[in-house]
Amino acid sequence: MSQQPHMVIVESPHRDTASARTVAADFLTQHCPWADPDAVLLVISELVANAVRHTSGWWRLHLTAEQESLVVEIDDSSPQLPVPRDPDFGGGGGFGWPMVLKLAGRVEIRPLPEGKRVQAVWDRPAAEARVC
Repeated sequence: MSQQPHMVIVESPHRDTASARTVAADFLTQHCPWADPDAVLLVISELVANAVRHTSGWWRLHLTAEQESLVVEIDDSSPQLPVPRDPDFGGGGGFGWPMVLKLAGRVEIRPLPEGKRVQAVWDRPAAEARVC
């Protein structure tokens, strides 16, 4: 018997990066205790902060806990794809996107009619017996 996925959506302008992290931390505790909360929350922080910094419109964060995976998606109003750039040790950034790519199990970017979706996925470790 398959279990329905658990899902939560956080939308701008009603939320900011800190509130998105709070909602995500509660979601992980309830539905995906097997996930590394530090890695997931850092990825969420980076994705939301990038949406806030690099777009002039809305963003929407989706968290989905399925039986074998955790899916984090951020939709935003910009069609511009994230690109790696040389880190600027003088405060100009360039650290976040490589961190997202390293911490998430998989990362995909898809165009949307009014922007894009960045999806980060973590698979449940094989040794985990519990269901999200």
